[in-house]
Amino acid sequence: MLKKILLLTALLLSTCVVDAHEYEKGPLAIAHPWSMELPPNAPTVAAYFVIKNGGADADRLLSVDSPIAGTAQLHEHVHQDGLMKMQQVDTVSIPANGTVTFAPMAYHVMLLDLKDRSKLTTGQRFPLSLHFEKAGDVTVEVAVQKEAPDMPAHAH
Repeated sequence: MLKKILLLTALLLSTCVVDAHEYEKGPLAIAHPWSMELPPNAPTVAAYFVIKNGGADADRLLSVDSPIAGTAQLHEHVHQDGLMKMQQVDTVSIPANGTVTFAPMAYHVMLLDLKDRSKLTTGQRFPLSLHFEKAGDVTVEVAVQKEAPDMPAHAH
């Protein structure tokens, strides 16, 4: 009986780790990459996640790419002339011992020239590679969801 309980506990713990889907590379941790389900005929889709830098040195996210898109760009929303506008950015600084949240109306990844729309329905996942100046490359699996998850307030 004890063996069955231990096995069940181990299986449940591994399920929790998979659901959380967090990735680490050096001092960086990338938590819960997600995207909204793609509406019909939408030409682009955005991806979001949280990057935490537990190290003593800052890093920079230099670029991103995904096999489901011809182009992937780093974007941010800015308040300009009384309006919120989206603009492309060259890099995103990840401060030492800091957190940067990619979320709606903040930093985000725009995926353009979509190649594989089948991966953009609820329950699917697609790869997204993040290229950091110091930590190097990290490939994460972006979970496609019907609704945005509860996320902490964004910081950058």
